[in-house]
Amino acid sequence: MRDRRDFLKRLSGNAVAKVKEDKPLYLRPPYNKDRELFDKECIKCESKSCALVCDEKIIVIEAKGTPILNFTKSGCTFCQDCTNACQRDVLLLDDALEKIDATFLINKDSCMAHNDSICFSCKEPCIDDAILFKGMFEPIIDIDKCTSCGFCISRCPTNAIEYIIRR
Repeated sequence: MRDRRDFLKRLSGNAVAKVKEDKPLYLRPPYNKDRELFDKECIKCESKSCALVCDEKIIVIEAKGTPILNFTKSGCTFCQDCTNACQRDVLLLDDALEKIDATFLINKDSCMAHNDSICFSCKEPCIDDAILFKGMFEPIIDIDKCTSCGFCISRCPTNAIEYIIRR
């Protein structure tokens, strides 16, 4: 592989480069205490105000009428606007609930830095400094620092940031 451009060309025909289009990012908004309330209460909510007030536009309403997070364009700032707008008490204003139930990981096979190209795209938007580099080419996510805000997902040019939903 000669350079980053060559690397990206090789990935463009690969299924890895299409993860954002094919796989819906199905996470619930922060500030929730009971995931089951989304299916019980949010489907009754007519205003869907949590999605309307989200400045980052990451809260979207899925087909069943419940809010999910989509990090393809941005991430969560934990501004609390969604909690203030929630009329069904599914999202509660509680600092202990200021988290997104996911663990973020870097896929080494599709990560540019892990494939010997200089890339800091995921590190730059991380305000929690949770993405650490061992030298120039080995980024890792410090799961103790990571808030799962999702900004790194939207910035990664090869969709190398993945997550596991915690239940």
